Amino acid sequence: MSHPFKAVSLSFKKAPLQIRELIALDEAACRRFLHTLHHELGLTDLLVLSTCNRTEVYYSSDLDYSTAIITALGKLKGLADADSYTPYFDLLTDADTAVQHLFEVAMGLDAQVVGDLQISNQVKQAYQWAADEDAAGPFLHRLLHTVFFTNKRVQQETSFRDGAASTSYAALELVEELTADVANPRVLVVGLGEIGADVCRHFGDSKQFQDVTICNRTRSKAETLAEECGLKVLDFENLVQGMKEADIIVSSIAAATPFFTREMVQHLDVLSYKFFIDLSVPRSIEAEVETVPGVLVYNIDAIQSKASAALERRLAAVPHVRAIIAESIAGLNDWSKEMMVSPTIQKLKNALEQIRQEEMDRFQKKMSPEEARRMDEVTKSLMQKILKQPVIHLKAACKRGEADQLIDVLTDLFDLEHQPTVA
Repeated sequence: MSHPFKAVSLSFKKAPLQIRELIALDEAACRRFLHTLHHELGLTDLLVLSTCNRTEVYYSSDLDYSTAIITALGKLKGLADADSYTPYFDLLTDADTAVQHLFEVAMGLDAQVVGDLQISNQVKQAYQWAADEDAAGPFLHRLLHTVFFTNKRVQQETSFRDGAASTSYAALELVEELTADVANPRVLVVGLGEIGADVCRHFGDSKQFQDVTICNRTRSKAETLAEECGLKVLDFENLVQGMKEADIIVSSIAAATPFFTREMVQHLDVLSYKFFIDLSVPRSIEAEVETVPGVLVYNIDAIQSKASAALERRLAAVPHVRAIIAESIAGLNDWSKEMMVSPTIQKLKNALEQIRQEEMDRFQKKMSPEEARRMDEVTKSLMQKILKQPVIHLKAACKRGEADQLIDVLTDLFDLEHQPTVA
């Protein structure tokens, strides 16, 4: 890849949950971090992606800014010893590796639950933030639009997106497993973030669960989702009573510190078993909650993909997905190489246009307006035909990696060094 694209990645593959939750960024933090990297470090083609499974920064620079990025991230999160977290990061300083990684992340190949649909929407959101900050350059625009087109092909041409194998669906399957011996289990879902809302939809589609209640600080949001999914709503002020009655509490609360504490849970008077499932990063359920007798806690790392038929179809489709990605990256490579000669093409256009304008100025005074109009059309058409072959040969030379010699020849022939690159 003829572009200095790089990435800094912290994900579930190397970093445990307790590290990921320290580094995780919400939308406001992502936007602040984008601003810092763009204006203070001067980085371009910026993408900041933070989910429950990863926090990543993509950027373009001839220099390696990995250390500076990790330091800035530590400062943003108030971590005094940011350097100590470096071993948890993958530093992708090769453009081909960074581009391949972004494709695999966006397609769901690198997800904790293979093929997770949520990640593609999260990448789109991160791209929107970059565009809002004016931190997305021509390369990132092209790259992300290629990623989105690839995602569409994967959905249309493969079975990789078939079924409901996602983090939220894996949570539903975990609940099914935990309550296999419970008649009409009572489920309480607290917090309606993206994953929490998806969990509710899965419960709504499930015939196994008839007693599912939603509780959210904003009741109107809970009512809308409850109506969509056919579930019940609990007022937030009645949460403790709802917890006492529930067999399973699924939490998707977004907060900097745990919402469910040991002190809160130990007053529930658990008589048998009560299960807490924490889908939040940072965690919304305090680790000490599990010390309460009869209480078991499952966090995001405990939600493993189930060997379902949908997941098996997805895994079988992985080679096809990789083949589509390879085609997309090949096309992106061709475009990237052509970008190397675009300044020369523009200078050549400017040189020919300057010659055309000089000749038009010489003869225009002797022509009628109609003759001048026709002459303008003829000379423009002639210029386009003259340009055609050099442009074709330049682009072909790019693909062969032989453009430098042709650029030198054209530069000498048309004295392009003195031509501006703007139109």
